[in-house]
Amino acid sequence: MSLFILFSNKKISRDFDLIRQIRRASVPISSNIAEGFKRNTDKEFVYFLYVAKASAGEVRSQLYLANDLNYINNDDFNQLKEKVAEISRLIGGLIKYLKK
Repeated sequence: MSLFILFSNKKISRDFDLIRQIRRASVPISSNIAEGFKRNTDKEFVYFLYVAKASAGEVRSQLYLANDLNYINNDDFNQLKEKVAEISRLIGGLIKYLKK
């Protein structure tokens, strides 16, 4: 399941604010990685990676809220949460590599 397929769920589709917040948090993950990559230094890249990692944390928080509100079932929640956690781990690994 992807985040954008999640929005087709009838329960969550009525909560425009939550959908908007998840989109506002998820899109900057890849945008900040791309922007940081195009910067001149590893230090700047690392900064943007931290911002991307923070956005992933925000998405994870919104998923908890969607689950608490029973917008998504536990299986979908766990799948999505694990995908976002993996993205966060990968970003963290890249940060570690660049800081060496």
